Amino acid sequence: MPNNRKTRRWLAAGLTVLAAAVAAPATAQTEDADHRAPAAAVDWHACADTDFAHMQCGSLRVPVDYARPGAGSLTLALVRRPADDQAHRRGTLLLNDGAGGSSIEQLRLAMHIHLPQFADDMTQKFDLVAVDPRGVGHSTPIVCGEPAKPAGVTHFPQDQAAFDALVTQSRVFADDCLRRNGPLAAHVDLTSTARDFEAVRIGLGEQQVNWYGIHYSTLLGRTYAGLYPDRLRTMVLDTALDDTGSPLSRITQEAATAEDAFNRFATWCTASTDCALHGKDVAAEYDALVARADRAPIPTGGTAHRPLTGEDIREATQDYLTLSGHSWPDLAKAVVKAQGGEATDFTVDPDNTLDPVQVQVPACLDAAPAVSTFAELARLQKQLAAVSPHLGGAVRSYKAVTGCLGWPVQARPVKAGAPVHGAPPALVLQSTHQALAPYSAGAALAAQLPGSVVLGREGDDYSMFLVSGCVREVTNRYLTTRALPAPGTTCTD
Repeated sequence: MPNNRKTRRWLAAGLTVLAAAVAAPATAQTEDADHRAPAAAVDWHACADTDFAHMQCGSLRVPVDYARPGAGSLTLALVRRPADDQAHRRGTLLLNDGAGGSSIEQLRLAMHIHLPQFADDMTQKFDLVAVDPRGVGHSTPIVCGEPAKPAGVTHFPQDQAAFDALVTQSRVFADDCLRRNGPLAAHVDLTSTARDFEAVRIGLGEQQVNWYGIHYSTLLGRTYAGLYPDRLRTMVLDTALDDTGSPLSRITQEAATAEDAFNRFATWCTASTDCALHGKDVAAEYDALVARADRAPIPTGGTAHRPLTGEDIREATQDYLTLSGHSWPDLAKAVVKAQGGEATDFTVDPDNTLDPVQVQVPACLDAAPAVSTFAELARLQKQLAAVSPHLGGAVRSYKAVTGCLGWPVQARPVKAGAPVHGAPPALVLQSTHQALAPYSAGAALAAQLPGSVVLGREGDDYSMFLVSGCVREVTNRYLTTRALPAPGTTCTD
């Protein structure tokens, strides 16, 4: 795969700042009449976009609020790539991300890296259907005018006044989003999004669908399975999240996981001449850059972005740690560039399909507030500093919690952990080391989907179908035959 920022992630985990802060349904539920998806067909036409040549582009209208289906609607955008071998077609594979990530743009990146040339059965025998979730990308989007964190506001307040400023900004941001987007801003939660995918299934005319979700979409997939267990044929869940513990414990666990990834990056730099920091004490160089930026923010080469503080740099680092072969070299280059007085690379998310606003708004709907006072946040910061001395706990789930302080719309979390009955056993793909999710999260999610198996993969990456031939072989076997690997199987390539 080429080392290009725009080809780094396919079906990336969106999500993003929600990492460990969300809660989703974990028990099968019976659909009542008020929440049934509308029986509408997808409106298809030939895609005009050259990246989607010979594919079909479509749209589907769904209610903003499934409890009040006549009170307004939104448009879902879809792209379908028909199976190459229609004579042996096995069904539709839904490609989805969740909060903040455009599945359609991720499909575009997949085509740029010539996915059909190495995907085998996935593209040979399945129609791939990318759906942008509600509020995201080509579907009816959430659009807000206020910045989530303007200059002068910190996610790591050191006194009551700074905490109060953070809460005030969160309310200003929320009020603006609600004013601009109306009821949609209060209905981009996991459950509403899962109901949309049932509407897509109906619109496709499929009795059952296959699911491929990465990171946040592992929870979205489990949510769909809880609502519609018999509508699924297979589920591939790549880089699972564990939302069964308390929000505070999940944040601390994610911070420790990201810190481990940073230390592995530093070790790689010591051994590899591909690292721009090779021959240096990487951790010391990074810490010095963060401290310098906190004293005097580093310019970003123009007026599009304000100068970056050390906190900004820390918050941008986690996503650079998720794909070792592609983003680790760029993280080292970003550090060297910032040391030279230009921090632009820390303003660009390595996953360019994500929209920060479209990530943040759902974060505040899917989890109850984890903290509400400065004292509680200060205690959390102390815990994070202990497990994450370099990154300081500046991970997605922490940003979600701080960005939702004072949010005016009540969250609608559903308790996780109970088994989902009636859904097919899932194939859970989990790297032994990942900056976004610990290896143990795979087993925690598999336990909620009886019969599921975790396929481990030695390494630091997610989107493992792209980087491991072993993962591709096992995944394609499961998709076509529903045969799972033996428990404890680990890929080493």
